Amino acid sequence: MVDRPKKPSALSATPGLAPQAQVNISHSNSRVSAVLPTGEAVEILLYGATIISWKDAKGAEKLWLSEKAVLDGTKAVRGGIPLVFPVFGTAPDHAATASLPQHGFARTSRWEFLGKSTSESSESKDDGDSSVKLDFGLSSSNLSDASKKAWPYQFGLIYSVTLGKEGLTTSMVVRNEGEAAWEFQVLMHSYLRIEDINDISITGLESSSYTDKVTDPISTTTSPSGPLAITGKTDRVYTPASGANAPVIVSEGGKKKFTVVRDNLNEVVVWNPWVDAKSIADFAPAEGYQNMICVEAGAVKGWQKLEAGETWEGGQVISTAN
Repeated sequence: MVDRPKKPSALSATPGLAPQAQVNISHSNSRVSAVLPTGEAVEILLYGATIISWKDAKGAEKLWLSEKAVLDGTKAVRGGIPLVFPVFGTAPDHAATASLPQHGFARTSRWEFLGKSTSESSESKDDGDSSVKLDFGLSSSNLSDASKKAWPYQFGLIYSVTLGKEGLTTSMVVRNEGEAAWEFQVLMHSYLRIEDINDISITGLESSSYTDKVTDPISTTTSPSGPLAITGKTDRVYTPASGANAPVIVSEGGKKKFTVVRDNLNEVVVWNPWVDAKSIADFAPAEGYQNMICVEAGAVKGWQKLEAGETWEGGQVISTAN
């Protein structure tokens, strides 16, 4: 064999090809994960299309996930970003959804992974992919027999999760695939990870009408003109006075931590169970309420109606201050 002292070494990458986002399917085809060349990462369960992890380039987790969250597809996930559809909470007075379990079936159904798409940085192609979009689908044919019986309408959902360097975008397309009109509600139940609930303030909800679900009976009032602080059990549905596209900002210790910008989602739910967390079986640790705040973008006051063949779209962008 001829010795070749100058033989070429193995190529570590294709010449001229910028770094690409890596997408993997794991856990017996039950999870989809994506990592950008710069290190940002996201992980989604096909059960519920639930985002269970979102990390920045430094590996810091941005979402809160209960230590007792059930991830085997047997019940809804406590934490991350579960999806609520076609009903928020329960609606015993709304005939079409009265038989559905709390928050509907989207978060407890098995979704399909439809594929990915990527985009490069506009500043420099050498930086590689600056974002990756993962698409998931759910339709009438995917539902359990029990869900079909409880909500016998023809529909199609496409849920898109876009991981970028500056934030995470989640968007939903809802289509009426049948002949009869139907109504729905939708919400993205984001559990944001924080360091200390006592240091949190929320702006963008000032002077806004809200329903307080903690009071007995449930009451509707207008919020003060200053930032919202969390000082006890909180379960409120706000209609921000500043409009549907105005940002809602979560600050910690006076510094901006998260910004939530909504698209066609008119309401914002703010939830923290406070010490009542100890009575929630899958909420752990019991003191975990100190490290999370739910700021949930949704269309949950009243109903969105779709006639045959009509489509509705809505979404949110959650950006972080690094």
